[in-house]
Amino acid sequence: MDLPRHHTIRETSHRIIDPFTDHQLATLGRALRLDPGATVLDLACGKGELLCTWARDHQTVGTGVDLSTVFVAAARERATSLNVDVTFVQGDASSYVAHEPVDVASCVGATWIGGGVVGTLELLGRSLKPRGIALIGEPFWRAGPPNEFLSLPDLVRQLGDAGWDLVEMVLADEHSWDRYVAAQWLNIRRFLDEHPDDELAPAFREELSTGPLDYVTNQRPNLGWGVFALMRRP
Repeated sequence: MDLPRHHTIRETSHRIIDPFTDHQLATLGRALRLDPGATVLDLACGKGELLCTWARDHQTVGTGVDLSTVFVAAARERATSLNVDVTFVQGDASSYVAHEPVDVASCVGATWIGGGVVGTLELLGRSLKPRGIALIGEPFWRAGPPNEFLSLPDLVRQLGDAGWDLVEMVLADEHSWDRYVAAQWLNIRRFLDEHPDDELAPAFREELSTGPLDYVTNQRPNLGWGVFALMRRP
């Protein structure tokens, strides 16, 4: 199993596969007050930037799991370049449980692995120490009536109803959304220039023709995203 090619092509230049900047990711790490040696499990870890930079900055150790062979290869290269104690596994994160309970278990931006927020929290909880922290990265609707996503108050309510205390959060902003989404347009354009006859070219051409206007009209002003730190209630 592997991720479809269009995902990895679209995010060729990204190290963080979410609408977070380096600064926001670092802010989250500091907010959690991580101790040296703390253990972290990151499911659907992408290119491993969370694990690698926190290991560098906070001396944590950890494991990342992702379906994409491309992303896992990039994550391993990043860990080697930073000389940090992080392991990456290529495989299906939806059933992965840590061999030993961890201090932090995260799924940042891929709650589909558990069938949604509640199911993903249940999955993360199987790997957590009794007072461990679960991290969930999830979109929410900022403006207008909620559509496929919950509003921020409803999302926070859902987390509480599932039996977890919200203890920290860091939210994306329009700038960090730009750095995630707009950067994809250049990746797509360069791919089209280099591979005009690729089977993905027609769909990418349509995406580049219509995507920017749709983004600035609908997604940028209306869609939020954040990482929520949670501890299970006694």
